[in-house]
Amino acid sequence: MAIHLSLSLPLSSKPPIPSHPSHISHANSPSQVSKNDILDIEPPLPAPSLLNPHRLLLKSFMTHSHAIVTLLLRLLNTHLGLAPHTLQDLHRLRAISGDQVRFIKAPPQPQDDRRTALGAHTDFGSVTVLFNRVGGLQVLLPEGVEPVSPTTDASSSRSEHSDDSDASNASTGSTDAEKENWAYVRPLPGHCIVNLGDALVKFTAGVLRSNIHRVVSPPGAQADVTRYSLVYFARPEDEVLLRRLEGSEVIDDAARKKGVGDEEVISAKDWVLRRALGRRGVGKWEDSKGTEEIVGMRVR
Repeated sequence: MAIHLSLSLPLSSKPPIPSHPSHISHANSPSQVSKNDILDIEPPLPAPSLLNPHRLLLKSFMTHSHAIVTLLLRLLNTHLGLAPHTLQDLHRLRAISGDQVRFIKAPPQPQDDRRTALGAHTDFGSVTVLFNRVGGLQVLLPEGVEPVSPTTDASSSRSEHSDDSDASNASTGSTDAEKENWAYVRPLPGHCIVNLGDALVKFTAGVLRSNIHRVVSPPGAQADVTRYSLVYFARPEDEVLLRRLEGSEVIDDAARKKGVGDEEVISAKDWVLRRALGRRGVGKWEDSKGTEEIVGMRVR
């Protein structure tokens, strides 16, 4: 399959990082493809030749993933009391944005050196749609919130790589993880995992939260399996300004209660670029921070 072949390429065979900020990566052994490229919104970017025969497959995946994002944005838009299509119109499929598909291959780590593969962070954009079959993703729960075990029905449809000794897959079992209230997110067959990102925090004055998450070595027997992830990152259109949206009593009430004052005015493209460059050490590390302070959750 093209995805597997791309992830197996040596680094010397992978294309150089293009100029759009959506292509700046901070994961281990990733390959990524821009929506602007695959949907012919902008000229094609450098890519391994083996991906070319599969552009239609990528286009189909992006289109369907974006449809999931649009559905979620429509539901959130309604619950926030915004004018119809407000959120959806900031994330149009055929508009220039930092949307991308990312493939990630994470080989098993040595048994005596199983560490965090991707540190604690929030996602740059609006909605992240994640597909994988092996655990390792953890979310930081707010204080006072305990991990909830899957229901009986969910537990019965376990991934082929699930470990029976890890009955709930909810806690890492390590002292440090428990102290910071990290919880595993179990992948379920036929399901995707959805994260909200920084843009929705800024649009809603913190009513919606971008969860802090990280990737660690998978639990139990899964730790000996190569972890593949397929991710669709949906981000606001490049020129959209990340600031509080007008026309919602829910958002206005939240802003008043939190005493939200003057906001930083920054475009979606500049926000992604600043965070990505900060993580790569090109810019200032503090510029890589997301909305952790806004949502009131901090990593110790």
